Amino acid sequence: MVDWDVAVSTARALMPAGPVVTPAEAREVAEMLRSMVPRAEHVVAEFTGLTIPEADVPVAIVDRIGWVEANVSGFQVALAPLLDKITEKKPPTGIVAAVGSRIAGAQLGTLMSYLASRVLGQFELFLPPGEGDGRLTLVAPNILETERKLGVVPEDFRYWVTIHEVTHRTQFTAVPWLRGYFTDQVQAFLDAADLDPGAVLERLRSAIGAAKDAAQGKETPSLIELVQTPAQRVVLDRMQALMSLLEGHGDYVMDGVGPTVVPTAEQIRRRFDERRKGAGPIDRFVRKLLGLDLKMRQYAEGEAFVRHVVEAAGMSRFNAVWTSAETLPTLPEITDPDAWIARVLTDRPAVAGGDGA
Repeated sequence: MVDWDVAVSTARALMPAGPVVTPAEAREVAEMLRSMVPRAEHVVAEFTGLTIPEADVPVAIVDRIGWVEANVSGFQVALAPLLDKITEKKPPTGIVAAVGSRIAGAQLGTLMSYLASRVLGQFELFLPPGEGDGRLTLVAPNILETERKLGVVPEDFRYWVTIHEVTHRTQFTAVPWLRGYFTDQVQAFLDAADLDPGAVLERLRSAIGAAKDAAQGKETPSLIELVQTPAQRVVLDRMQALMSLLEGHGDYVMDGVGPTVVPTAEQIRRRFDERRKGAGPIDRFVRKLLGLDLKMRQYAEGEAFVRHVVEAAGMSRFNAVWTSAETLPTLPEITDPDAWIARVLTDRPAVAGGDGA
C-alpha cells in the first residue's frame, strides 16, 4: 500500500539543505544536546513533581534524513493495522498495487521533506518491536539553523528546546498508563476509517476543493479534518484534548523552568513566537492545509489551561490530571479550565508531587 523506501528517497531528494557546519561543529552540537538531557530531566522533575522512572530511555541526536527515517519507521508501526485491514478487504494486485504504493510513498515523502526542516525534537512512541517504549529525539541541524535565524545564545536555545522535549518524555514515562491510552486512541482513529471507495473519493473531492479555497486565502478546515469520518471526529476530539494538554504542559514547564536555568529565556520565547507569526503566505498555506495551525492552537490553549489550573490550585493539585483517562480534560474543558476544576478537583486531595507554580 505504501512504498516506504520511496517515501524516504523522495524526502531526501526534496529536503532543503541544512545549515553549513564543519564535522567538528556538528559533533559539538550533538555532544552538547546529549549532555543537556540529564540536567533537563532533573529540573523538569523538580518543577512538575512528576517522578521519572530509572528505566533507560534512548536519546537520539539526528539529522534531517535521520528524523525522516525514524518517523517513516514509526508510520509503519502505527499504520500496520489499518494497512492490514485494507489488504484483507480488497487486496490490491498487479500494476495497480505497484504504482499505487509508489505514489503513496512519494506523497508521504513530500510531506516528510516539508516537516523535516522544521521539527526541533520529539518523543517517539511508535518504535519497531524490541526497540523499547519510546525515544527522545532532537534534530540537531534544525536547532542550529533556528538559533542562527533567531540570533539567540546557542547554549541557551539548545537547553530551552531540550527542556520542552524532556517534558514530553517525562509525561509518558512518569505516567504509566498514558502511553497505552495514546496508542489506543490512535488505533481507535484508524479503526474508525471508512474504507468504502465511494466515501473516500467524496472526502478527497472535498479536500481538493478546500485546497483551492485555501490557496485563495479563504478560511477552510485542514485536510485532516476533511478526510475523517464522523466516528473519527469523536476520537479526534479526545486526541486534540490530550495533545493540547501535553503541548501546553510542555510550554508551561519550559517557560516556568526557563528563567531559572536559561538566562535569555524571555528573549528566546519572544523571538520564537515572532518567527512563527512571520511565516510567508506559502508556508501559511501549507501549515493550514496540513493542520499545523491546529498544533499552534494546541500550544496556546493548552498552556492557558495549565497556567489557569496551576495558579488556581497549585501544581500538586493540577497533577490530578495524570490520575487516569477520566481525569484528562475534555476538549471543551481545555478552553474552560474552571469546568475541569469543578469536575475533577472538587473534594479531591492533592496529588503527590511538587508545587512548581
